[in-house]
Amino acid sequence: MSIFEIIRFAIRGLNSNKLRTTLTTMGIAIGVSSVIILLAVGNGSSKAVQAGIEKLGTNTITIQSNRGGFGGGRASASRSASSKPLTVGDAVALSSPINAPDIKQAAPVASASVACAVGTNSSTPGTFNGTWPSWFEASNTSIATGTYFTNDDVTEGRRVAVIGSTVATDLFPGTNPVGQVMRCGGIPFTIIGTTEKKGSNGFQDGDSLVVAPLTAVQRSLTGYNNLQSIVVQAKSAKVQDLAQTEINTIMDSQHKIKNTNNRDYRTLNQASLLQTTSSSNSVFTVLLGMVAAISLLVGGIGITNIMLVTVIERTREIGIRKAIGAPKRAIMTQFLIEATILSLVGGVIGVIGGFAGSHFKIVGVQPIIIPASVFLAFGVSILIGVFFGGYPASRAASLRPIEALRYE
Repeated sequence: MSIFEIIRFAIRGLNSNKLRTTLTTMGIAIGVSSVIILLAVGNGSSKAVQAGIEKLGTNTITIQSNRGGFGGGRASASRSASSKPLTVGDAVALSSPINAPDIKQAAPVASASVACAVGTNSSTPGTFNGTWPSWFEASNTSIATGTYFTNDDVTEGRRVAVIGSTVATDLFPGTNPVGQVMRCGGIPFTIIGTTEKKGSNGFQDGDSLVVAPLTAVQRSLTGYNNLQSIVVQAKSAKVQDLAQTEINTIMDSQHKIKNTNNRDYRTLNQASLLQTTSSSNSVFTVLLGMVAAISLLVGGIGITNIMLVTVIERTREIGIRKAIGAPKRAIMTQFLIEATILSLVGGVIGVIGGFAGSHFKIVGVQPIIIPASVFLAFGVSILIGVFFGGYPASRAASLRPIEALRYE
């Protein structure tokens, strides 16, 4: 018996019960689609988080104050009493090309919490920073319309501001905000520019933003107290570790830190955060894939179940074929082919469904298909057909002709 005849018998056997064949095929298709879509969701989520972090600049290091400590008791009180706040002098020291050759620039940041208003329109920015012009490049913030403020604006303490698109929409719906005046905390600021849209990073709206000269914010809103942070930009991502070392050396000197365990400041490295986030998202994506693989496994078990039923129903047919000389290999091959066809067709439908489903956002995430997941899911679906169809095929081939012919 040729292989083509065996395939013909296999197809005829599957066509004998179309509903059962269709349902079994759909079990595999759902499993394959689930693997592709869930891995795509995990990948899309990872890409979105990484893009949000990269918008902040992968060669950016943020210095924040540790004043007050992270606990109670005498040790915390003692450290709070002896620690120094972040100052403009620290930012100046960090900008030294001699002591910090791997640091491109540094920008002090004084943050205010105020509401802004124009007539009856109001907005409470998620971020209101007083800083230097170098902050825009250090934080990877670009201008969409208008311009940045200048070092001369900082020196003169001019009340000018650059705002994000969320604030612009809240205060100036449908109009160009550049050149207009808003009042923040009762203080007038003239808008000279708007920033490019950054979107949300999952924690806050990156476009709910107001940036003004440091001196203007200190004189009008915060007073000349502590800085909230200093944003430092390394010359490149490759020298970020060297820049981090230079930051620690300079800050320890500025704050007279002798014991590195008692530093009154902390640094946040964007590259390290990106790497940690990428690792976490990879684990998350793998877990999603494993969950989806369970449905593919269930589909394989369904093939075994259906093929066993098929063997029982066609026992007499198997007996007749063996009685007239059909070899054991031909019987076994036929049932293996039937199982493989089920998984193959199911795999194709599943791949099509996976691509179709990935065009829609799922829980707010735009899935991004991983090409390897398509080949993996499709290949595994075929292997499942062979593996789970093996036992029923072996059982069919092992039937003794005389017993099969007696079966009712």
